[in-house]
Amino acid sequence: MSDAAQPSAAEVRAAADAVKAALDRHLEAVERRTGDDDPAVYEAFNALAAAAEAYDERLYDRYDEVTPFEIPGADDSLPPYTGPEEPNALSVLIRRDYAVVEPQRLLAQAQRIADLDPEADDSAEDDRAAAVVGKSVHAALGVLFGEYEPDEIASRHKEFGLEEGDSTLWVSAADELPEPGEWLSTPFDHADPQRVVCRFDVSAVFDEDELEEEDELPGAS
Repeated sequence: MSDAAQPSAAEVRAAADAVKAALDRHLEAVERRTGDDDPAVYEAFNALAAAAEAYDERLYDRYDEVTPFEIPGADDSLPPYTGPEEPNALSVLIRRDYAVVEPQRLLAQAQRIADLDPEADDSAEDDRAAAVVGKSVHAALGVLFGEYEPDEIASRHKEFGLEEGDSTLWVSAADELPEPGEWLSTPFDHADPQRVVCRFDVSAVFDEDELEEEDELPGAS
């Protein structure tokens, strides 16, 4: 690269100041977050990633130097967006994984729900149904997810003997709202990564990566 095309020292300094400001805004958003999928935190993360990338590029172009850290971009795990620029509809696709780590707790909670069912009567058939809940994890899960919304289960999973795994939420753009019942038979077959406007991922692997990086630092034990 020629000297004429290189950023000036002032431009590098301005990029560094932009990173500092983005760091402050990200921390403020995290401190005020309203939940795991707070859009303000997501936007601040993207702004920080963009500022860090711009600084890294200018630092390298001017001084042939790089930063010792890397902030992953929001689009690293998605292909280029090819959906409509002004979507008329959207789909929110959510996946949450759980491990059943305390089956007895799950069975007890499901049995309690079944016992409190106001629609149940004293017939022998209902007694047999309630008894099955107390013995079958399959039946207990049906009772649990039939009683509570997924968001409530996510916030109370430990009460039900569950352990969180990975989760992801995709906001996917559409040209128009499908007809009622059109996709119900195969609800997940049409998830197109190229139409994802934004996504939010939660995974223990992120924490593991951070721990590995800390272990690699000089002087880390």
